[in-house]
Amino acid sequence: MNKNEYIPFLSEIKEVIKHTDIEYTFRMEYNGEQKVKPGQFFEVSIPKFGEAPISVSGIGEGFIDLTIRRVGKVTNEVFERYVGDTLFLRGPYGNGFDVEDYKGKEVVVVAGGTGVSPVRGIIEHFSHNPQDAKGMTLIAGFKSKNDILFKEDLKQWDETMNLILTLDSNGGDTSYKEGLVTAYIPTLELQDVSTAVAIVVGPPAMMRFSVMALLERGFKE
Repeated sequence: MNKNEYIPFLSEIKEVIKHTDIEYTFRMEYNGEQKVKPGQFFEVSIPKFGEAPISVSGIGEGFIDLTIRRVGKVTNEVFERYVGDTLFLRGPYGNGFDVEDYKGKEVVVVAGGTGVSPVRGIIEHFSHNPQDAKGMTLIAGFKSKNDILFKEDLKQWDETMNLILTLDSNGGDTSYKEGLVTAYIPTLELQDVSTAVAIVVGPPAMMRFSVMALLERGFKE
């Protein structure tokens, strides 16, 4: 199965996890020979509807997680599929993130909205193996509390790392921080910013301003 990443293969939906009305995680059967890394993606296709690139949000024994937002013809059709149905997958593609590159370092992840999906694997590794990093900080931003993804994961991450969860607008709910992710970068408490590393994933504007803020904070390019 999946000896050639350019040839589509059928994959069974093992589980569907609802996050919001338009964002679900589809747990897909995967026993391919190609090793999958966090941050890589697959082309998901349905005959007569086309294909769409979807980031890998989880990797496990015999499966991968694809967190999909309902935004067009292909994803609309994917959302009509249920456990036991199949989708065509092609991949994995992209460089992804190699956990080894971040071990022994102070790691800061800045993610906005669905940008949490491609870095979830990295976050999960250091959440379960905190001894592998000198420190771990996640700044995760969402539009509102109704747009938050991976709520159960966030509860766990809050116990194992420095989690800053912020909303563009908290609607008066003071249990959530309010503001853009960039607002929390200048005050990051780090052991040694000169050796810290950062991963930034999200909408283009958010990424651009986050990188600027990280450089001003003292991170190296």
